[in-house]
Amino acid sequence: MSKVALKKEKWTLSFDPKLKEAVKREAKAMGIYPVNFLEELVREKINPYGHTDVKNSVKYVRELRRKSKDAADDKFLEEIRKWKK
Repeated sequence: MSKVALKKEKWTLSFDPKLKEAVKREAKAMGIYPVNFLEELVREKINPYGHTDVKNSVKYVRELRRKSKDAADDKFLEEIRKWKK
């Protein structure tokens, strides 16, 4: 039996040239194609179980810690109380 070939969708994205250069620079530093870098970035940000697809766990944890520093303790405790209910 022959397998049906999947059709790949072609997308064209246009965005700020400075952002494009930043994406290319990061991809080059990681040694991957810019498209792969964008795919990983989207997977990490949109995945409801964000920790499962994280490639660079150290960077991910640092980012979480930075975000938690910005949040006040009272707000954090209030969020915990909401989840307890």
